[in-house]
Amino acid sequence: MSTKALQMQPDLSFQNRFTQLGVPFFTTLHPSPIKNPYLIAVSSTMLKKFGIIDAQANSAEFIEVFSGNRVHPTSTPLAAVYSGHQFGVWAGQLGDGRAILLGELSAVDETSQASNQSANLHEIQLKGAGMTPYSRMGDGRAVLRSSVREFLCSEAMAGLGIPTSRALCIIGSDQYTMREMPEKTAIVTRTAPSFLRFGSFEHWYYNDKPEQLQQLADFVIQQYYPHLQELENPYQELLKEVVIKTAELVAQWQTVGFMHGVLNTDNMSILGLTLDYGPFGFMDGFDPAHICNHSDSQGRYSYQMQARIGQWNCHALAQALLPLIGSIEATQEALSCYAEHYESYYAQRLSEKFGLLETLPGDQELFADYLALMAATHTDFTLAFRNLSQVTLAPSAQENALRDLFIDREKLDQWLLVYRQRLQQEHSVDAERTVRMNQVNPKYVLRNYLAQQAIEKAEQKDFSEIDLLLKILANPFAEQAEFERYAQLPPDWATQLSVSCSS
Repeated sequence: MSTKALQMQPDLSFQNRFTQLGVPFFTTLHPSPIKNPYLIAVSSTMLKKFGIIDAQANSAEFIEVFSGNRVHPTSTPLAAVYSGHQFGVWAGQLGDGRAILLGELSAVDETSQASNQSANLHEIQLKGAGMTPYSRMGDGRAVLRSSVREFLCSEAMAGLGIPTSRALCIIGSDQYTMREMPEKTAIVTRTAPSFLRFGSFEHWYYNDKPEQLQQLADFVIQQYYPHLQELENPYQELLKEVVIKTAELVAQWQTVGFMHGVLNTDNMSILGLTLDYGPFGFMDGFDPAHICNHSDSQGRYSYQMQARIGQWNCHALAQALLPLIGSIEATQEALSCYAEHYESYYAQRLSEKFGLLETLPGDQELFADYLALMAATHTDFTLAFRNLSQVTLAPSAQENALRDLFIDREKLDQWLLVYRQRLQQEHSVDAERTVRMNQVNPKYVLRNYLAQQAIEKAEQKDFSEIDLLLKILANPFAEQAEFERYAQLPPDWATQLSVSCSS
């Protein structure tokens, strides 16, 4: 494979702090080339972050590097090893089975400036770049449909303000791979400050490798949590911070109706990011028991289970860190933060979604009653909150859009009486409240049917819908009147869509 220097930009230079950990933590290898790669889509936001202009993204050099067909001279490609619990069962060694880390690029946009230069470094990873020693029975490839979904959803989550890995581009190929049927392959280039997971720590704990466990923990603290280094028990504080980040992340998912689909410990970020988009889904008709992953026959990762599973996964991480923390009591103390922070953050977010400025007794009952009304007839989650902002202190015709969403309007009207009384208690101002609510209740989310339409066009090499969705979802709270059709109720055929772990 050629390592010919690429003239994409003069200062493009990969670093790789992960290599400091040494060979037991990874395997160095080159990506497997794909046939005739071509650019499907780019995130201009992320290109700008790394100082790459759009014109460079259309160059042959860009496509060669970010498809893995050529290795940049400064890149040290590798696949990391980790383990994990999958669907609650210890799965043993896993690892980057189809993801290859090219290295790290430094963010150069002014929004990314930091006093600590290492904080500007972001890992660049190719998902679908071929087999690695951790591929197990897989072929190391990713199919077009899953690549489009991950690309769009990671950028959509960023638009919603939810911590997430990001996506730089998708590169396609006419090369096919076999799933339930032959499918086109693609590579999504994704980026995050780190792709380390809970399972990265579990790997060394369950393999009885205390030196490597401590080495990894020290690396994470030094690189990503440096403020913990001088504390009395930095490992306990590391666990506590990850627990809090995880609790708040899951609370954010719940309040936009997002379901991850596969909350295994190997898919949980040590930085509290939404990681590894597979069979995810945004709620259409509200059903707390909804399972977005067709492979999840037991409903372990249903919407209503996510908060508990987040806590379960934190316990799994705590078990791995216990030898470093030193005592069960200190470990339990760090874990105890989860419930408190989840409940507090979830309540805060709900209060904002309902347009309230104060917290009063009875608020939680008010919220629960609205959610129960939604669940009773599977009212659309996104629209039920977005249209709630049109409710005024005095009943008016503009709230009909909300009433039209509910089959049982009488019960909704009864709830609205209580809601108006609550608004009057804090002397809420209609116009101000509407603005606040529309800043936290998105109008646009990546519904499954929207992603499916983009995928079907992409299979015919029409990438216009991907570009359009990327534009819309970058500003999910804005009205964007010209794209009103993307905020409507999903069509009937959308209920037949099914997503699974197969990608």
